[in-house]
Amino acid sequence: MKALTGRCMTVLNVAAYCSDEIAKSIAKPTDQRDVHTYVYKEGVGENARIISLIRPAKYPERLRPLLNSLSVSNVGIIEVTKIDATLGEVIVAFSSAKINHGLVIINPPTGEWIDEETVTKLISQAGLSNWTIAANDGIELRGKLFDLMEEISEELAAISESSLIVSVDQHFNVKGIGLVAIGYVQSGKVDVHDEVFILPAKGTGTTKSLQVMDDDVPTASAGDRVGIALRNCKEEHLSNGSIIVRPAIEDKKTNTSIPLAVDEHNCSSLQIAVSPFQKRVLAVGDVIHISVDLQFIVGRIVSVDGSQIVVQWDSPVYIRIENQAPAIISQLDSNPRIIGHAVVSLN
Repeated sequence: MKALTGRCMTVLNVAAYCSDEIAKSIAKPTDQRDVHTYVYKEGVGENARIISLIRPAKYPERLRPLLNSLSVSNVGIIEVTKIDATLGEVIVAFSSAKINHGLVIINPPTGEWIDEETVTKLISQAGLSNWTIAANDGIELRGKLFDLMEEISEELAAISESSLIVSVDQHFNVKGIGLVAIGYVQSGKVDVHDEVFILPAKGTGTTKSLQVMDDDVPTASAGDRVGIALRNCKEEHLSNGSIIVRPAIEDKKTNTSIPLAVDEHNCSSLQIAVSPFQKRVLAVGDVIHISVDLQFIVGRIVSVDGSQIVVQWDSPVYIRIENQAPAIISQLDSNPRIIGHAVVSLN
């Protein structure tokens, strides 16, 4: 086991709808699952900066890998090889996830041509007016991503100061270490020896150790993909889509009351902003999915009043109380499958 290393690094997570070749020109491939990841690190110690590309390799056959990559990212990359329905869905998805900064790479097949003005118009119509066209050059793309990191640096710092949210997408037992949860620190920070609360199982545990980029660290911060070794935690309390937060505190002696960082939703009121490319009109009885903080939950609409709908969920959805994360609403039999995004309230 490696010695603990102090960390004060900035991490930029990038949802990358692009080829493996383009991703490799920017960063080194690491994990290769439904979502492929690529990492580039510049500098050392407190001055280190990390670009982490998250590429939904199983999309468009499956929608969830795209939604998961958007759920954990700050900026985006879209490679345009042709103008078709899939590109439209991708643009809508990035807009619904409120990925307001990104790069568009126009890269048609040899001998073909794509009109840059048409692409710019599509991007703008979807609400991505801050995105820019970039050349298909790995070094130049990397430089532009570092520029975007600097542009949103205050936003990244603020996320680290928010309440702890860790979204889990893997878990397993490791010989000599025990139960390990893998996921992204969506907001806040987690330290070694912290007590944690695991949803939806409502289980408890203590962080035995933390690992980021193969290094044992004392703290993992917003943006980090972290492995959390847990003590006094049952494996059945973890699942793909689990949320790790700090336990609520109720201390009458000190008159201290700190709630969980999330609300549990079994039934929600959704104020939906429908995508400009979506023609489907939602109706009572329709089945939809919500994607937020790596959760992907199905529900049924029980009432509709204009853009306000009420949804009964098949299983609980956990929504941040402060700085609510973008909630993407989808319908798997629609075209495009992305309906739009929603502000979610308890019903």
